[in-house]
Amino acid sequence: MIKIFYIKDKDLPFLINSLCADYKVFSPLIKEIEGEKTDYSYNRLFKGDIPRFSAYRAVEPLKTFFTSPLEKVSGYFKEGVNFREPEKIVIFGVKSCDIQGHKVQDFVFLEGQEKDSLYRARRENTVLISGDCTDFKNVCHCLAWEVLPHPTVGFDLNLSPLNDGYIVESGSDRGEAFIQRYKDYFVPAKETQVLARKAKRESFIERLRKHLLPQGLVSKAEVQRLMKDGYSADTWQKFMLTCVECAGCNLICDTCHCFLLSDEKDRDEFSRLKGWDCCQYTNFSRVAGGANPLKTRTQRLRNRFIKKFDFFIDNMGIPACCGCGRCIEVCPGKIDIREVLKDVKDKVSRNK
Repeated sequence: MIKIFYIKDKDLPFLINSLCADYKVFSPLIKEIEGEKTDYSYNRLFKGDIPRFSAYRAVEPLKTFFTSPLEKVSGYFKEGVNFREPEKIVIFGVKSCDIQGHKVQDFVFLEGQEKDSLYRARRENTVLISGDCTDFKNVCHCLAWEVLPHPTVGFDLNLSPLNDGYIVESGSDRGEAFIQRYKDYFVPAKETQVLARKAKRESFIERLRKHLLPQGLVSKAEVQRLMKDGYSADTWQKFMLTCVECAGCNLICDTCHCFLLSDEKDRDEFSRLKGWDCCQYTNFSRVAGGANPLKTRTQRLRNRFIKKFDFFIDNMGIPACCGCGRCIEVCPGKIDIREVLKDVKDKVSRNK
């Protein structure tokens, strides 16, 4: 049963202060350059800090809290290896696109034949406090993938700004326990407040839809067919020309999850390291003997899209894209995932 509460805006800093005594708390804070608001970036909050509700997603993907660019995952020492229990953390201000993207991370690291024990431990020790989007960036296109700009599942608590406070919805047993633990800050929401949230959400969705409509974006319903029919399109060669293989699109993506295991020796001690890997790297698919089925940038760019919009639809029923637009912002070659898909659609239509 969904339970909905309300917290006054003036009580939110007191709640955060209470949380800081029990958790490491992270929240998107506004970044400013020469006095101008630019973006949100996750920062740790300490007692006395005032949280700010973020209007849209942070720069960093949610996956950075659960996997690291490079970390030790096992080792062989004379004393043996003991990993300490991950710290308990609260991530405040998570957005719907991040939660959608994180479904892919959970699928990869928790739902396969082998479970990632470190990922699982971090996941179990993390409370996700999400929030409705109240604004969007030009690169945001969540609705194209049928992802709403407010979370409906996958969160422990969700905050929806309303007048002088927030509607708080619990989305898990952990969220329920969280509210009980800090019950002094919450009161049951009134029916009028819940209806006001509904109206505010619908108004924002309509505003975002009007923003996206002129862009003529490829839809979730047609994208897998386009990947199959557009396999030989010259789209991949066209957009490859500005790719510099920096792999920024992979590293900043909330759904990208590929990793590489390597062994490291330091004197008489050995460690196994796990680092993020990227399909745009030249040696990403190189195997023993030096064979590489994805030698060219064209092949690697196409592989990235096929994995997102064909493989994951087959295996999860959803594309491995949440419409956050981070890859568009980070790309020095100005490769826009929206434009790539539109170009494939155009080429497929011409060949009919």
